[in-house]
Amino acid sequence: MKLRKSRERRRGRIEIIPMIDVMFFLLVTFMLASLSMQNLHSLRVNLPKGHATPTQTKSTVTLTITKEDRIYLDKTPVTLDTLEDTLRPMLKDADASVILAADSAAPHGLTVQAMLRARQAGAQRFQIAVSHSD
Repeated sequence: MKLRKSRERRRGRIEIIPMIDVMFFLLVTFMLASLSMQNLHSLRVNLPKGHATPTQTKSTVTLTITKEDRIYLDKTPVTLDTLEDTLRPMLKDADASVILAADSAAPHGLTVQAMLRARQAGAQRFQIAVSHSD
């Protein structure tokens, strides 16, 4: 009869499947966190396609123009006549910029008129929102 040693030497095993699960969970968490950090106060419009480098500004106001000729300032509906008075208090920061998110089917004349009214309200910097083309 063979007696076992009181302490057998067993090799430890590293289970890799739970580690992969944790890594995928962390990946998804960081992806969702980075998506939620985007601060674009606009409505969903069909943006024109183009390539642009992302820029960072401290204070932004989004001017959205839909294909139905509606104008919004950070999801607040305005008209061309009320755009200047509504936008002026929003541009209290000297570094504030206006992000123009115009639908690709929006009338060009309305977009230009909205930009001119924003300029009269004190907007100095404009950024045009585009969707990335592949």
